Order: sequence, then structure tokens, then C-alpha cells
Amino acid sequence: MRQTGCPSDVGIVVVDFEPWEEGLRIEAAHDATVAGGPAPEDPERFHAAFADGVRAELADQLPGIPVALALVVHHTVVHLIDSREHSFRMAGRLAVRQALASLEAPTAADGAVMHRMADLATAPPDASTARGSG
Repeated sequence: MRQTGCPSDVGIVVVDFEPWEEGLRIEAAHDATVAGGPAPEDPERFHAAFADGVRAELADQLPGIPVALALVVHHTVVHLIDSREHSFRMAGRLAVRQALASLEAPTAADGAVMHRMADLATAPPDASTARGSG
């Protein structure tokens, strides 16, 4: 089978937001999985792009609030053709939007938002495949 259309964007990451020191850290859980047959360097490169998207969206949504989060990756899906760094940057932005939407209307003046975000786990569209942070 050969793809003949335009590439789409595939960047799926199941991640927990956890409290951390100042800044943003990304790490793989001890039982993290990667699906889709990526090249050996792809997960690290795509996870870095995901973190860039998280940073960018937090800066846009919560200007002036220092970031203090660890992103713990549990599962990553990579598509041989349709996964690019851009795909994972957008996934990072969407993860932040999803996390903030599940909070009670945080504002930039709400300094506790990072602690509340750390209690959330983002999930892919099919929540039955996600693992919560407990």
C-alpha cells in the first residue's frame, strides 16, 4: 500500500502532568511504550517537540506564571509518514488546552494553576486506552 495524498499530522502522546521544580521537564515512565515503528531517534525528538508545544501554549494561555511541571510520557504513537515535529508541537499545545479546560476556569492571576494541572492526566481521544495518574 502506498500513500498518495497529502500527509496529515499524527502526534499522539499520553502524558501525566506532575509537580516539578521551576521549569518544565519531560521524562518517560518506566513502563512507557512507543507504537508505530519509529526510528530509534524519533521518540526523543518528538517528545522534545511535544514539550516545546506545552511551553508555548502555557506561555500563551498563562502569561507571567512560571512553569513548574514534569511531563511523564506513558505512551507515544508515531506514524512513519505522517509524524513530524510539528505534529508533536501541536499535540503539546492541545494537551495544555485539554488540561486547562478540565480545570475550573483558571486565569493568569491564578498562581495555583500549575499545582492543579499537575493533578491531571491528558488522554488520547479514546480514553479507554489511557491510564490515569491516580
